[in-house]
Amino acid sequence: MKRERFNQLVEEALAALPAKFRELLHNVAVVVEDFPPPDDAGVVDDELMGLFEGVPATEKSVWDTALPDRIVLYQCNIEAYAADAAVEENRPVEEIIREEIRLTVLHELGHYFGLEEADLQDV
Repeated sequence: MKRERFNQLVEEALAALPAKFRELLHNVAVVVEDFPPPDDAGVVDDELMGLFEGVPATEKSVWDTALPDRIVLYQCNIEAYAADAAVEENRPVEEIIREEIRLTVLHELGHYFGLEEADLQDV
């Protein structure tokens, strides 16, 4: 999928958030990258769909005015997952990409709002 189309799907996922949550987002950039960076051993996690980088809103102080927090979506990992799932589920790949983007955005926003991984298991 071209990056432009992927970005459109990300924008749709963000626009579909309830207004009460969109209004609570402050200084958060949502970006798309191909892959996550390698870990200390040089291994790239091919199952990581997204990542929240920053300070959760529940831990911020009025003095936190640095760079924006970031939600990063990893396009190639999402696409690889969707390609496999499309075969398994006999569904269009783009439908699964759209769904995975929505779930990943919700999951990473959960971290932005201070939820821990265990709290997000059903997202």
